[in-house]
Order: sequence, then C-alpha cells, then structure tokens
Amino acid sequence: MLACQEKPQAKHEPAETQTGEATTAKAEWKTHRWSGYQVLRELPHDNQAYTQGLYLSNGHWMESTGGHGTSNVRRVEKETGRVLAKVDLDKKYFGEGITELNGKLYQLTWQSQQGFVYDSESLKPLGSFTYQGEGWGLTTDGQSLIMSDGTDRLRFLDPKTLRVQRVLPVSYGGKPVRMLNELEFIEGEIFANVWHTQQIVRINPTNGQVIGVIDLTGIYPDAGKRNPEFVLNGIAYDAACGDLFVTGKCWPKIYQIRLVKKR
Repeated sequence: MLACQEKPQAKHEPAETQTGEATTAKAEWKTHRWSGYQVLRELPHDNQAYTQGLYLSNGHWMESTGGHGTSNVRRVEKETGRVLAKVDLDKKYFGEGITELNGKLYQLTWQSQQGFVYDSESLKPLGSFTYQGEGWGLTTDGQSLIMSDGTDRLRFLDPKTLRVQRVLPVSYGGKPVRMLNELEFIEGEIFANVWHTQQIVRINPTNGQVIGVIDLTGIYPDAGKRNPEFVLNGIAYDAACGDLFVTGKCWPKIYQIRLVKKR
C-alpha cells in the first residue's frame, strides 16, 4: 500500500505541470491562484458508476451514482473498488450528490426535488426532505449542508430543518460561475467541479469569490470518448496528508493527486 507521502509517479505528470514543484506541506495549494497536478497513484473505480458524489469515510469511499434505474448510494473498499454495501433508489429518481454530517448521510436527486437521509453507518433509510429546483452537488462545512443546483448559486441548509439558511452567489473576476456540480469542503474552502470542464474551482464560503482554479486537463485522456457525459465529477480529500482524489462519471480509475503551482 502506497503511503500518502510517497513521491509522485513521473509518468503520470501532465506536460503543463512538469516544471512545478509538488506541494510538500499540507494545504500549500492555498497560495496558488492556478494549480496543476501530479498523480501519486491510481485506484480502481467501477466504470459503470455514473459518479454524482464522492467522499472518504473511515477509510472507505462513500459514493452516489446517477441514472434512472441505476442510482444508488454505496460504500466501496478504497484499495480494491469492491462494493461493500449499497442502497438502490427507486427508478423514478436520478441520484445526485451526497455528504455526511452528525452520523447521517444526505443525498440529493436531480429533478425530483426530493432528498433522502440515511444512517451513515448502516445506510438504513431515516427519512426524506424536499427543496426547490434541481439538486446537483452536496457537501458540508460541519455546520450546514451546502448544495449546488447547476447555477452560480450555492445554498446553505440547516441540517435539522433542511431549510435554506442563506444563498451564496459564486463569481470569478466579477462574472458568475455557473454549472457548479460536485462539491467538497476542504480546509475552509469549497471545491467544486464545473460541469463539462476539466477544472475545479476553489470558492471562498463567505463571499463566493473564486480564489483558485485547478486545471486537471489530461488526467484521464479517454474522458468523454465513450459518451460525452462521462466527464470529470467527483472530489474527495484525505485530511491526514492533504492529498486530493478525483474521478469522473464511469471512469475506470480514481486518481490520488497532489497540487502543483502553475502560476
């Protein structure tokens, strides 16, 4: 098993990042306006899993998948990709983002305006909730749930009442950043996939300003070749070593990466 601190594999470094220095301190990327990446290792991922949400919990992946009739929440063995537990959604629902807070796992659906709550350990269903508009990505800052809906706005929800506490417009250079998708709260920032791009934006959760961009161009050369919807989507974080994990819809790999400065 490769340790978090092990050196990157040079053969996986994209050309545009080869001159950058790998981060040596946790969250050094906070000083980067634009980041590239170095791949540390590749982990197996189900290439039939239309990834909508991803995070690490007790050493396992928690993942949600989408599609009518193929949506589920699953616990996956990190090193092998083996599914350890799974809860399927009714085929009328199209699964979206997930997150975990205070022993509960929350899941969104796309256009049904319906969310679900599970026990985070057993995955036993505990209830449901409703919201306006579409559901895309979901994360938590430890106090609120934070959801995206494909627009430039993030909603902060009270985890007890599931009501909207505030709405955060997201912008870069004074212009709105739309199509915010899968989310992960990392070291005080919101990381968001931008749908149908190879970029992740880093968002200030107080004012909504994009304070950094991560360019993942070339990380999976076959992205979108089988299907144009099989795009980058899925961000997880290992707080112990400060490394990111990224994947995409129906990609065969999850990539453990370390960020490098581009400019």
